[in-house]
Amino acid sequence: MIKIVSFKICPFVQRVTAMLEAKKVPYDIEYISLSDKPEWFLELSPTGQVPMLITEDGEALFESDAIVEYLDEVTAPLVPGLTPEQRALDRAWSYQASKHYLVQCSAIQSVDRETLEERITKLRKAFAKAEAQLGDGPYFNGADLGNPDLAWLPLLHRAELVEAYSGYDLLAGFPKVKAWQKTLSATGLYSASVPEDFPERFSDFYLSERSFLGRGANSSEPPRSAASPSVGSCCG
Repeated sequence: MIKIVSFKICPFVQRVTAMLEAKKVPYDIEYISLSDKPEWFLELSPTGQVPMLITEDGEALFESDAIVEYLDEVTAPLVPGLTPEQRALDRAWSYQASKHYLVQCSAIQSVDRETLEERITKLRKAFAKAEAQLGDGPYFNGADLGNPDLAWLPLLHRAELVEAYSGYDLLAGFPKVKAWQKTLSATGLYSASVPEDFPERFSDFYLSERSFLGRGANSSEPPRSAASPSVGSCCG
């Protein structure tokens, strides 16, 4: 059985585990602390980052883009019969999601509204591109769940948690993206692709009282003086 090495709140890991769950591929998972990485992990990983996939033959694969392409090669495709052009477009739209994971991580831990609005501009541009691309749905390419859905899933899942916790809607003004978010939520992949304590760990890390959203989107309280964790702490 393959094994995933993970950090519990990493969106890059969630993209991989969402694919495994969607394809119903069995896997083991081991969580590590990124502040105290075990030696065996550092010996296997050239980057010291998660996710890492260890194949049944013991080969250690790294970088989420490479891992999902590997999984697509060794398992049945979610949507069979795609043309090379469509597969390339799916990879391109998937990259539009993954390159914004850390952008979202940075935005949601902003200490005040001004910082949040400044940081969220780039993220909103990404959602605007998705809004323009989405058709009648319910998924990114229409009737079938595909790879772009799984790549955008961590962003949409976290937006759902942020809204539930703080009342701040990261997807305001994007009705098609909002409907897509609800469709993916209904699949059960949000919860299936993360550990059971993910909501608590996510809110403790990003939505503590030191952050604007942690104090509630309508709060007028000043930011706490506690140091903010680095964006890179999100993964790797």
